[in-house]
Amino acid sequence: MDLSGAVTLVTGGSEGIGKAIAAALVAEGATVTITGRRADVLETTATELGVNRIAADVGVEADAVRTVATVVEKYGRLDVLVNNAGIGLFKPLIEMELEELERVYRTNVFGAFLMGRESARHFVNQKSGALINISSTSGLKGGRGSTAYSSSKFALRGMTECWRDELRRYDVRVLLVNPSEVVTGFAAKVGFEREDSPKKLRPQEIADAVIGALKIDDRGFIPEFSVFATNPF
Repeated sequence: MDLSGAVTLVTGGSEGIGKAIAAALVAEGATVTITGRRADVLETTATELGVNRIAADVGVEADAVRTVATVVEKYGRLDVLVNNAGIGLFKPLIEMELEELERVYRTNVFGAFLMGRESARHFVNQKSGALINISSTSGLKGGRGSTAYSSSKFALRGMTECWRDELRRYDVRVLLVNPSEVVTGFAAKVGFEREDSPKKLRPQEIADAVIGALKIDDRGFIPEFSVFATNPF
């Protein structure tokens, strides 16, 4: 795909991996819109990167519908969706409340579904498009305390496989990206103290990998890949 002029939408684009992907798309000449729930942080990032912004919660159906419709109405098309918005929760099974599990699924699964559905409707009509789901290596192997987060990423992986099979016949590429441990503000938000290290991944590595996958000629695509730090120890 030639990203120059491509109309792109990045959810959870105000910080971390989403922000890095948005910046990388801008560097390729793409037209970028980012979304996020915190309007103040979203505005700051949009101004910094020189991109468009839509304050929205992907887990709210009306917001998801409005977001995609706004982009298509403004530019006449949508070429790339990066489903990056996600939240975490890490608790033992016996301490977890149903409401907590539902909250994680509302963003990580239902939000990705809503944004994917709305974008796919345009991709099918265009007979083109790229849908990228940002998952996690936690969606490949579960661990203690990760019932909510890992299972949501396993669900995202399953949905990705279904969408890929449905949409390939319309020349739509569906990709799944599994970052390993990345130094962002994510850990602090879920209550983890994570030691910084120059050996650990940064959001830029994930962004570089996403851009590389997108730039493959449209006749082919990478259905899924993981990104690990070479030696984080």
